[in-house]
Amino acid sequence: MKNDKMKAQHRINGQIRAREVRIVGDDIESAVVPTRDALRLAEQKGLDLVEISPNAEPPVCRLIDYSKFLYQQKKKQKELKAKQVKVEIKEIRFGPQTDEHDYNFKLKHAKEFLMEGDKVKAHVFFRGRSILFKEQGEVLLLRFANDLEEVGKVESMPKLEGKRMIIYIAPKSVKKANKPVEHDDAETENVQKAEKKAPQQKAKKEFTLSVEGEDF
Repeated sequence: MKNDKMKAQHRINGQIRAREVRIVGDDIESAVVPTRDALRLAEQKGLDLVEISPNAEPPVCRLIDYSKFLYQQKKKQKELKAKQVKVEIKEIRFGPQTDEHDYNFKLKHAKEFLMEGDKVKAHVFFRGRSILFKEQGEVLLLRFANDLEEVGKVESMPKLEGKRMIIYIAPKSVKKANKPVEHDDAETENVQKAEKKAPQQKAKKEFTLSVEGEDF
């Protein structure tokens, strides 16, 4: 079925309506010839005449093995699809009166989701008359987005949809921290022995980093 859709993108052989065409192809000198002559040449070479630029004057046709061309196109599409990263949307729900502990707990999970490459859909759900506090819900979501700015970027500002106020946050590209080098037991033992043999007394140096009058 997919090949049928791809075939519909091009006119081939007897489907070509123009009286003359410009032919191109491997080991073929580009020239404008009557369509019947181009079809005859394609048949002699065991190839297909494929209209690749129908809006040109005259239309441009390539002599190729069309079945092989369709196979290669299908293969490329599969490879591109395999390379595409699947992004999931993780949903986080707040109430208009969310306490600090619950907020931090959900903030932590949102950071993890974004660092893993997933989107976050956060919303505040208003029950009954709590819809009167929709401004409070908007402030909460804006604070949430601000606390996630290192790992996420806002896709859409808070928007009220029915009884829910929603915000979407997409992941930023985050570089994963390098893992510490792991040593096997034998290597660790050798390092420990070398440290014991080294001089025990070393001059200690203190460094103070001062930025605008503050010490760190």
